[in-house]
Amino acid sequence: MSYRISIGVSSFAVEDETPKTILEEAGLIIVPNPFQRRLTEKEIIAHLKGSIGLIAGLEPLNRKVLKSAQHLKAIARVGIGMDNIDFDAARELGIKVSNTPDGPTEAVAEMCLAALLTILRQLPYFNTDMSKGVWKKRIGTSLKGTKVLLIGYGRIGRRFGDLLRFLGGEILVTDPVLTEEMLECGERLVSLEEGIREAEIISLHANCIGVILGPKEFELIRPGAVLLNSARGQLIDEEALIRALQKGTVASAWIDTFWREPYSGSLRDFEQVLLTPHVSTYTRQCRRNMEMSAVQNLLKDLNLKQPIKS
Repeated sequence: MSYRISIGVSSFAVEDETPKTILEEAGLIIVPNPFQRRLTEKEIIAHLKGSIGLIAGLEPLNRKVLKSAQHLKAIARVGIGMDNIDFDAARELGIKVSNTPDGPTEAVAEMCLAALLTILRQLPYFNTDMSKGVWKKRIGTSLKGTKVLLIGYGRIGRRFGDLLRFLGGEILVTDPVLTEEMLECGERLVSLEEGIREAEIISLHANCIGVILGPKEFELIRPGAVLLNSARGQLIDEEALIRALQKGTVASAWIDTFWREPYSGSLRDFEQVLLTPHVSTYTRQCRRNMEMSAVQNLLKDLNLKQPIKS
């Protein structure tokens, strides 16, 4: 008998086939994501039929979905966030759940820095001008001496802070689980309100559910601030952000995660907003490491370390 493993992530083993090969050598049948995008509830229900395991992305794995997957024994998330998974339902149904918390750290921190420097040095404007034959110089902003608020100070927030500090940034952090004694590199612990009033750059790295930056917070933000979000789309009230962009309270922003994906909203209308399609983890090294870790987690949770004999 052969067992099925469904692939929920939009892409899997594209740059390196090793994770796929390991599953195949364990005697498993791999069922790829047929749409190569985030699956809807209806689609993931159909996709999980007959499968004992799922290599998961951000598809909805609520109680309805999990109850419909009668053979499912393990979910291995490729990535950190697991807000899309109903843990109570999984526990009641005997489905083991894992993730890959270490894999994305370097890639996401690098992407945050790349996006920030792109905005501060106005590279998109230069590229547009040059493409049109316009030779126009603009003044940018340096990171040295700039105050950066990191909202959430876990693995990725800390690594991004390291990169910013190396370039001379002044780091403010806000995180409900932090104390002064837990800061070792000259960071300054502040409240959310204090931080957004003071910071010139705000970067979201929180792993909570719900809005952190809403209408009230955008009213407090220092005029001309730069906003970065590589964490979760729902951390920002999009309409409040749009109003802040229109008023100039937020001068520019980079957004990589959205309330709904693929994204088709009004932020596309602002030339000062840099948008990317949820790709902060998309480096060859990061994807391979996360996919390998997810495969190892899945085999462990399914007790399938040795190849299955038909």
